[in-house]
Amino acid sequence: MHTPLKSATTLFYWALLALALVAPWLNIYPVYLMTLYCFAIFACAFNLLLGFGGMLSFGHAAYFGTAAYVTGWLVTEQAWPTLAAIVAGMVSAGGLGLLIGMIAIRRSGIYFAMITMALAQLVYFVMLQAPFTGGENGLQGLPRGDLLGLVSLKPDNNMYYFVLLVLVAVFLGIRRIVSSPFGQVLKAIRENEPRAISLGYDVNRYKLLVFVLSATLAGLGGALKALVLNFAALTDVLQSTSGEVILMTLVGGVGTFFGPVLGAGVVITLQDVLSDRVGSWVTVIIGCIFVLCVLAFRKGLVGEWLAFLERRRVAQKSS
Repeated sequence: MHTPLKSATTLFYWALLALALVAPWLNIYPVYLMTLYCFAIFACAFNLLLGFGGMLSFGHAAYFGTAAYVTGWLVTEQAWPTLAAIVAGMVSAGGLGLLIGMIAIRRSGIYFAMITMALAQLVYFVMLQAPFTGGENGLQGLPRGDLLGLVSLKPDNNMYYFVLLVLVAVFLGIRRIVSSPFGQVLKAIRENEPRAISLGYDVNRYKLLVFVLSATLAGLGGALKALVLNFAALTDVLQSTSGEVILMTLVGGVGTFFGPVLGAGVVITLQDVLSDRVGSWVTVIIGCIFVLCVLAFRKGLVGEWLAFLERRRVAQKSS
């Protein structure tokens, strides 16, 4: 049964997709949009862990950056095809997520968060010292390659539509995961873990699986970002990048589908617009916006809008 809200939401998504399809022809810088889409994938991956799994990770940049470095090294030093390098980057991020997840899920709450942050910091130092990462210089001049030898990704417009396609696939995939029986169990664990255990669910197995899924998708965002900007740098694994994805998710709305995408758009746009005008002060401004959102929009922009529509629906029904 299609409710008016569902119909309006579907119409909104179609309109947004249509706008995204024509965006390169509206004099909007494609690289800016591609960067936004890569971080939107990253934020959606993080939201899968936090919003639907109930686990707050302070080290998600480890997977984002690891995939960026692995993909960058493979396309430059090993001359791998683009798709194969991206998949390898995702696998490396997922493998790292498996190792960290097996340690972290043994704890919960702040202890879980601290473990992820500590291990992510370890990954940062490995990337700083490893011979294949380029140290402080990172990997530069990464070629975008092509898709199966058919379509060159060197032109910005071709790369743009490829990244957009991946974002749409990730968005729809996460919606499908959350609405599946697996997703319903995740929600049950998030809401009441002891009850889920009493019902016979192997809670740690579900937690580990969603952790690995989130890390793999975060790696996909990192791999694409490295190809879009033609470099992989230490900022990709820096702790501040983990903080940025948390900010994107909270500003947009934790536990909502479109919230992380909107949050990524807000943060990336502010960084792009303000960086040339206020320099390093952009961090302070974004921090102030974060505090304002936490105080005034505790459910995030999308979360507050959905809550408003729900209150309105209940009021109309009661009247």
